[in-house]
Amino acid sequence: MSKSLCSTGLRWLWVMVLVIVVDFASKQWIMANMQLHESRSLMPFLNLFYAHNYGAAFSFLADKGGWQRWFFAGIAVAIVIALLVMMYRSRASQRLTNIAYAMIIGGALGNLLDRAWHGFVVDFIDFYVGDWHFATFNIADCGICIGAALVVLEGFIPSSAKQADKG
Repeated sequence: MSKSLCSTGLRWLWVMVLVIVVDFASKQWIMANMQLHESRSLMPFLNLFYAHNYGAAFSFLADKGGWQRWFFAGIAVAIVIALLVMMYRSRASQRLTNIAYAMIIGGALGNLLDRAWHGFVVDFIDFYVGDWHFATFNIADCGICIGAALVVLEGFIPSSAKQADKG
């Protein structure tokens, strides 16, 4: 017996599309309006800083000769497929879970598009305190981190509240 896609977690894929569109538009704006390694101050703790990331989060494996591009692309594809299957198997009423998965998928695909098109990921958000700078990141990374945080948060929700949410 087949089920309607709208009754599954796939109903929430519009969140994935939103993450991809905002990520893509922001990266296009950065590439069109800034020079590589240019910095523009926005607030006393936030800069726009245009960087190319050849590695993964926090530039992990960035200096390893190029093989990591395909390695991280493969990981992204595997994660996207696994989360899409999980969304299909879940109910649309499981909002928190499906929004979290959709944000992770959107972020993974946003960075995957960069890797496939440019061979690197465009990063541009630079948080800092004094002389200490957090790793530069982008909107896709925000989607992945917020989605992961929502998955963790869901683990703290009492089972009775989860059952009520499932309908």
